[in-house]
Amino acid sequence: MSEKLTIDIVDAEGKATGTYELPAEIFDRELNIPLIHQVVVAQLAAARQGTHATKTRGNVRGGGKKPWKQKGTGRARQGSIRSPQWVGGGVSHGPQPRDYSQRTPKKMKLGALYSALSDRFRKDRMHVVSKFMDVDATPKTKAAKAVVEALVAERHPLVVLDREELSTASSLSNLQEVTFLWADQLNTYDVVDADDVIFTTAALDKFLGKGKEEDK
Repeated sequence: MSEKLTIDIVDAEGKATGTYELPAEIFDRELNIPLIHQVVVAQLAAARQGTHATKTRGNVRGGGKKPWKQKGTGRARQGSIRSPQWVGGGVSHGPQPRDYSQRTPKKMKLGALYSALSDRFRKDRMHVVSKFMDVDATPKTKAAKAVVEALVAERHPLVVLDREELSTASSLSNLQEVTFLWADQLNTYDVVDADDVIFTTAALDKFLGKGKEEDK
């Protein structure tokens, strides 16, 4: 049986209501900065559209006629007014559409994510909330903000939710200082970019179940 770690579960008012057992294979990893860096760079690279493009001399309209004869004018020889040295000509060695994505194996992605989460846990920058509000409650930004401030004060948190917690998601969407993700969207970049990580118990259940399945 693998070793278990524990973290306090708090309610919407910040009062401890119990503990949550965390698997050491996910939340007790060594901090692997090179792996985290590689995965984050790959993630940001994959987000690039890569649609930048310039026109070469073959794409620029015009220039079919030789501007002047080859010899006898005293000027340098020219074959087309759409050569790169001409104003309005094509661009030499300019950017062309390309795919920036990098191949990153699933084990590397999970390893980096677990390493980042372990670092947040060891530094007491990970929190578990039973729930922000009832699932069918009317969204209230003020109430969600009060829960966040009780846990992390003025720091920038990442809140991880279960997809059924739509009221909480609506409440958090108006808070610029808060980033929220669904549990199945959790990734290394957003964990590293945030000061704290806040899970709801439903989201943590979802994440741990998903993580174990992918590790098999």
